[in-house]
Amino acid sequence: MKQTKYLLDESQLPKNYYNIIPDLPSPPPPPLDPATREPLDPGKLAAIFPMGLIEQEVSGQSEIPIPEPVREAYSLFRPTPLIRAHRLEQALKTPAHIYYKNEGVSPAGSHKPNTAIAQAYYNVREGVHKLVTETGAGQWGSALSLAGTFFDIEVLVYMVKISYQQKPYRKSMVQTYGATIHPSPSERTESGRAILAKTPDSPGSLGIAISEAVEEALHDNKAKYALGSVLNHVLLHQTVIGQEALLQMKIAGEYPDVIIGCHGGGSNFAGLAFPFLREKAAGRQVRAVAAEPVSCPTLTKGEYRYDLGDTAGFTPLMKMYTLGHDFVPPAIHAGGLRYHGAAPLVSQLLHEKLIEAVAYGQDDIFPAALLFARTEGIIPAPESAHAIKAAIVEAERAREEGQPKVILFNLSGHGNFDMGAYDAFLAGTLGGNGKK
Repeated sequence: MKQTKYLLDESQLPKNYYNIIPDLPSPPPPPLDPATREPLDPGKLAAIFPMGLIEQEVSGQSEIPIPEPVREAYSLFRPTPLIRAHRLEQALKTPAHIYYKNEGVSPAGSHKPNTAIAQAYYNVREGVHKLVTETGAGQWGSALSLAGTFFDIEVLVYMVKISYQQKPYRKSMVQTYGATIHPSPSERTESGRAILAKTPDSPGSLGIAISEAVEEALHDNKAKYALGSVLNHVLLHQTVIGQEALLQMKIAGEYPDVIIGCHGGGSNFAGLAFPFLREKAAGRQVRAVAAEPVSCPTLTKGEYRYDLGDTAGFTPLMKMYTLGHDFVPPAIHAGGLRYHGAAPLVSQLLHEKLIEAVAYGQDDIFPAALLFARTEGIIPAPESAHAIKAAIVEAERAREEGQPKVILFNLSGHGNFDMGAYDAFLAGTLGGNGKK
């Protein structure tokens, strides 16, 4: 019988996070103070982040120890399995070997608890009583709500309104874990009210929801803000994925020719790719491909420049690929990928041509999702389906060229709360860019 699953013992759970910054060809461009456009004093971030996370944000150390309470919480679901997609390979009639890291086995159903648990821990350690955050499709909001239960900290979530409406059970999940959730834009904040006054039927965006969350955190001296992607410390926490995958690929006796992750803010892609890019920096050949939606083509059509991370202008200016901080994407079902910008570290890697980016529409990714569900048995989240589509494209290219290829992608989460999107696709009412 062919081996399908490659598993690690809990003792092999990573003990350190990997920081890619020391291995970059050039130092990252610093964030800027929007008022002065001078490099930001990290101390100014203390209004919304605990010092432990600020230190990680600016750290130059290659490895940062994972606190034992965080590793203990990870052990509920980590190490996650590496799966050989034999049935998908057969359906595609490809000589390629396709592997995927299944992050959907976490209690919250995605990769997001990797940073949610760490962020909750560092906040509680410094006496913070409340965390305020945004969420797109709800994966991050439910993950932080779960982490709140683990470390006994209050959580408040602003969920992008269109996703709040499309995915009602994500709201239920957040509330089940004991957190409070509101659709964004809302009447609760000045930034939310300003958006509604201008566009009463606004579907919302991650940029708007970030503004509301940061504003609330700034006005509550017992609260801090938590972000699910983009920032250096968030990408850092996700590198447990790639570190495990390196060990698992070694057990499988293969090494990937191409690594793929879906891309919204960058944490899922970076979590898998960064540990492999360390090996690329040391001379080992591997391609890394970020797959994003055509309706929010940050990496493929955005400009590489300084921009705000949110709509209202509460965040520092960051050097990144951006569509403009006031960009509101169409209401696609891959709500976690509807962000106007990209992680500065991912942006720098793309600008320096060390990684690649591709974009697909909903009419591309849902057939790929159905094929994956019907071969591998897992109904993927629409976000994950972008990575699946990219993997299928690579596998079909290997078939056409008659060349073997090893493909590894990150299955960032399952789609069990996304059945409304599948209903619309199967009924023919979805629309290529989610405009119907």
